[in-house]
Amino acid sequence: MSDTDQRDVRIAIAGAGLSGLGMAIALREDGIEDFVVLERAGDLGGTWRDNSYPGCACDIASVLYSYAEEPNPAWTRAFAGQPEIWAYMRDVARRHDVASHMRYGHEVLQAIWSDESERWQIRTTAGDFTAEILVSATGALADPAIPDLPGLERFTGRVFHSARWEHDHDLTGRRVAVVGTGASAIQFVPEIQPQVAHLDLFQRTPPWVLPRGNPAISPSWQRRFRRHPKLLSWVRRSVFSVYESFHYGFKHPSVMKLAERRARAHIAKQVADPELRAKLIPDYRLGCKRVLGSDAWYPALCQDNVDVITAGITEVTSDGIVDTDGRRHEVDTIIFGTGFQVTDTPFGHRVRGRNGDTLAERWQGSMQAHLGMSVGGFPNLFMLLGPNTGLGHNSVLLMIEAQIAYVRQALRYRREHGLATLEPTAEAQERYVAQLDRQTEGSVWTAGGCLSWYVDKTGRNSTLWPDSVRAYQRRLARFEIGDYTTELPRHQPAPEPALA
Repeated sequence: MSDTDQRDVRIAIAGAGLSGLGMAIALREDGIEDFVVLERAGDLGGTWRDNSYPGCACDIASVLYSYAEEPNPAWTRAFAGQPEIWAYMRDVARRHDVASHMRYGHEVLQAIWSDESERWQIRTTAGDFTAEILVSATGALADPAIPDLPGLERFTGRVFHSARWEHDHDLTGRRVAVVGTGASAIQFVPEIQPQVAHLDLFQRTPPWVLPRGNPAISPSWQRRFRRHPKLLSWVRRSVFSVYESFHYGFKHPSVMKLAERRARAHIAKQVADPELRAKLIPDYRLGCKRVLGSDAWYPALCQDNVDVITAGITEVTSDGIVDTDGRRHEVDTIIFGTGFQVTDTPFGHRVRGRNGDTLAERWQGSMQAHLGMSVGGFPNLFMLLGPNTGLGHNSVLLMIEAQIAYVRQALRYRREHGLATLEPTAEAQERYVAQLDRQTEGSVWTAGGCLSWYVDKTGRNSTLWPDSVRAYQRRLARFEIGDYTTELPRHQPAPEPALA
């Protein structure tokens, strides 16, 4: 289909990242061709298309960062870089022939449920669609979060976010300010530090950083994995089991003291200056914020052309930054490594349910969804990587695949029983969310003593799954119709004409 073809479809998927691509492949496997993938950019890839900053790589072992049915024997490193991951996604899309379903340059501006037509009315930047089913695959790491700094509009230099890296801007010899010390900054700062004349790193809170080797996977091992798929599967299961054990520490914060000792030893080994070392030691429990891994972060910060600034930012001037200690830092480039709009996603403001309220209005600052996927009052809406389905300890692809399998069951049930709508009951949703909150009590996110993007403005963890991946997989193994209200079609299709 081309962009000018059919715009009334059975299923519309918003987003062509790992979730949207996986959902598209699953629909084709189920014999469903009447769907579109609405993608605002000009290519698939999601976060692995957008984040092309120097040093961008996965912080989960490569062997787990692939679809279960599409293992990749050709990863060249233990932790694959962005170009490899993006190439893998495009290769999988090509092999499953989903290109005809992609609608690039179609950003979803609004999706409104219509009881009258029993369809979603979808407005995009390139035209309107209607769909019986709406699948949100926009992800949490899609829309950059840029702090509202006084005077930023006056800055005459170059300003960009790490997820919108401006590759045409040569950093050689420049005076650069980096704002933020999260998962992106610890990857790109060591890459740009040798280029720049000076780098001011503005740190609100230091991250916990563990050592992380990234050995190359030799061509001979790649050949072994290609010739022996069972070997690759065994390695995948083994790595999964190791990662899976880490969730115990998130549930029981005292266990994290062991990992903190290792992190402190990592700092002591790589940072000789006691004053700098004091700036870099966190005062909160490890795991409260994203646990990072790097062997290059601390050595980069020890270089003579780097200053770590722990004071806040008072204002931005035309050619620099003034901190809360009154010091002025002359810079010509500002790079934000400040993460994404996770707990208040723009997509939540664009989806309206049967009562006319948006998801954001329904949530009132704290995202909640049955199984992290569906919300009462929003019929036939499924969210992939919705509330409380992110992970701090394992590959999020495992969560995505569990959700896709569940959506397939739900769609099959709807089709077999001739239903128009499915939506969770208030009781099922409230029961599920209450269970999540109980599991989060006493965890590292509530007892860790830090502010993180996992926790929303109400103080609730609405981002991460608080248990093991296996527990989530078991919960989604069977579609429970008792958790949903259903409606039969109000408008029965016209009977087929009788044969002569």
